[in-house]
Amino acid sequence: MNDADVSKQIQQMVAFIRQEAEEKASEISVSAEEEFNIEKLQLFESEKKKIRQEYEKKEKQVDIRKKIEYSMQLNASRITVLQAQDDLVTSMREAAGKELLRISGDQSAYKKLLKELIIQSLLRLKEPAVILRCRKDDYAIVDSVLDSAKKEYATKAGVFPPEIVIDTNVFLPPAPSSFQDHSLSCSGGVVLASKDGKIVCENTLDARLDVVFRKKLPEIRRRLFSQVVD
Repeated sequence: MNDADVSKQIQQMVAFIRQEAEEKASEISVSAEEEFNIEKLQLFESEKKKIRQEYEKKEKQVDIRKKIEYSMQLNASRITVLQAQDDLVTSMREAAGKELLRISGDQSAYKKLLKELIIQSLLRLKEPAVILRCRKDDYAIVDSVLDSAKKEYATKAGVFPPEIVIDTNVFLPPAPSSFQDHSLSCSGGVVLASKDGKIVCENTLDARLDVVFRKKLPEIRRRLFSQVVD
């Protein structure tokens, strides 16, 4: 083999090596490109997932905040409605209280009522001796019906007429001067107690109104507010 053939063979070998090197470099480049694209896609998906999770988290926070605000507004509305209902019921109670003052204004009817209240109190106490308290303004009327009340009670209960002492040291409060005045007051009626004070029957008009009002309050609310939507 002469020099020309050797040179040619060497050139062919160099060309072959160069081609293989270029092909290998191309393969490495393509592989690196693919890996880069895969990694880039994974990173993109990861970031997209983070963004979606963050958005969902904020969306939930906004939803919770809206629910809390709605609940607060609803509660505030309910409180307003309940307050308005209570104000209306209170005004009805005050109106009924004002009507009580008319009862004592009719002397004849009030005298009869006081006698009935005394008899009713005696029937509840069933005591042989009692202390009676009334308003100072009612003393004369009470004193005038006392004997007939004792006799009627004795007949109904089948006992001897009881001893009744009107307390002239402590009277019930007077009628209210106005319903804006929150001092102690009494619209009429009587309070009877056993001599030792252990048993008391409060039979004032105010006490009877309170009992009736408490008893009828559920019905009053139902009639007034049955159409109110919670």
